[in-house]
Amino acid sequence: MPAKCYRLFPNERSPHHTSIPQVAKGQAVKSRSFALATDLYELTMAAAYFCNDIRAVATFELFVRELPADRRFLLVAGIEQILEYLEELRFTDEDIAYLRAHPSFASVPQDFFDYLEEFRFTGEVWAMPEGTPAFAGEPIVRVTAPILQAQIVETFLLATVNFQTMIASKAARVVGAARGKPVIEFGSRRAHGSEAAMYAARAAYIGGCTGTSNVEAGLRFGVPTFGTIAHSWVMSFDDELAAFEHFMRTFPGSTTLLIDTYDSVAAARKIVSAGLRPQAVRLDSGDLAALSREVRRILDDGGLRDTRIFASGDLDEYRIDELLRLGAPIDAFGVGTRLSTSSDAPNLGGVYKLVEVVTDHQAKRKVKTSPGKVTLPGRKQVWRVSDASGTYTEDWIALADEPAPVTSAEPLLRCVLQNGARTERAPALQEVRERALANVARLPADLRRLERGAGLPVRITPRLAEEQRRVAASCTGR
Repeated sequence: MPAKCYRLFPNERSPHHTSIPQVAKGQAVKSRSFALATDLYELTMAAAYFCNDIRAVATFELFVRELPADRRFLLVAGIEQILEYLEELRFTDEDIAYLRAHPSFASVPQDFFDYLEEFRFTGEVWAMPEGTPAFAGEPIVRVTAPILQAQIVETFLLATVNFQTMIASKAARVVGAARGKPVIEFGSRRAHGSEAAMYAARAAYIGGCTGTSNVEAGLRFGVPTFGTIAHSWVMSFDDELAAFEHFMRTFPGSTTLLIDTYDSVAAARKIVSAGLRPQAVRLDSGDLAALSREVRRILDDGGLRDTRIFASGDLDEYRIDELLRLGAPIDAFGVGTRLSTSSDAPNLGGVYKLVEVVTDHQAKRKVKTSPGKVTLPGRKQVWRVSDASGTYTEDWIALADEPAPVTSAEPLLRCVLQNGARTERAPALQEVRERALANVARLPADLRRLERGAGLPVRITPRLAEEQRRVAASCTGR
C-alpha cells in the first residue's frame, strides 16, 4: 500500500515525517488471544450454564445509566474493536490449560473444556455506528446469543466501548472549543499504558482530532501522525540555534521547532535572524496568549507570516476556549494528558444488562428493579427525531418490534453481526470521523457548549413503559 501524506495546515507541503504506510486500514494487528480478557465470574457462570444444560438464548444491552457531569452527549466509539473480538474469539490451548488448572474449575467436568476448544461466537449484534451521539439510558450495543456466549463477552465489550466512547466524547469537546483549528492528540506518554494510548488516539480521531503523535495508531488504524521535537533535542546541543539548524537540515521545509526550552521570544528572534523558515513553531509553556502574540509579531516582522504557531502544555477544551476568547494567534493545538485520560470525566459507567431470555421458543423479558438501577425490559431500538433543518430534537427508546414513534424518526441501532459474522464491511476510519463531525454538528447548539446542562430529551414509548410496569410487577409479585 502506498504511503499517505497528511497536512496539518491546508495548502502547505506535508511534513516528511507524517508519511505513513498502513496495515489493513481500521483493523488492529492480532497478536494474542483475548478469550481470557474477562472477569473470572463470566467464565464460572459460563461453566455453570454448560454443566446445567441451560441453552437459553439471551439478549443483553450495553448502555450508560447517567452522563458524566461535564458531558451533554457521548460519542460512540469502540464498535469496530468489539466486532473484531467477537468474530475472532477463540480459546487457545494455553487458555484452556490455565482454566483447567484454576482452583475455581476443579469440579468442572472435562466436557466444558472440550466445548471451549470449539468455542465460537454465533450470536447477533445490533449497535449504534461509531461516531453517533448517544445519551443516558440508550442501548448502544444489543447482543443476542446463547446465554453462555453472551455472558462470556460482557467484560471485553464494556471495557472497549466505555474507554473509547469516553475519549471520543472528550475529543469532540476539545475539537469544538478549537473552532476549526487543528487539534493533535498528544497523550501517549500519559495514557494508562501503551494499548490505551493507541486506542485513545483512535477514539480521539473519531472525535474530530486531526491526528495523533502515536505511531502505532498510524500503522494499525491509519490515523494521521504528527510530531515536533522535544526539549531534550534542543538541550543536547550547546547552542539552541544549532539544534534548530541540524533538525531542519534533516527535515527541510517541514519542521515544527519547539522554542520554549529557554526563552520563547529570544528563540523566535534567533530563527528570524538566521533566516530559518520552519513550517511552525511550538509553545509548550508560559503565558500562551501573551507569548503567541509576541512571537507572531516577531515572525511577521521577519517575513515569516506563513510560519504557524502551535501550542501545547496541559491544554483542554476550557483552556483552548479561553485562549481563543483572548484572541491568541494560535493556529493549532496539541492536547495530551487531559484528552488521553479524559481527566475531568475519567470513567464512563456503561453497563451490560440482561433484558430478555428465550427458552423453548418463549420470550421472557427481564428488568432490574433495585433503586437507582432500574432497567427497561426486552430488545429495544432507539429512534432519533430531527427538525426541518436537520437538527436533532429528541430520542425515543422503543421495543424492537414497535414502529417508529414519530414519522420522521430514524433508527440508530443497526444489525452489524449475524450468526457471528459481519453484515457489512468495516468503514474506513476517515469515514467514521467525518460521520462523527457531521452528527455533532446536528446537535442543538446548547448541547455543544462547554457549560453543564441537560442532554437531548430521551423518551420511552407508552408500550415500553407499560411493559416495564408489567414485568416489574411480575418480578416483585405485586
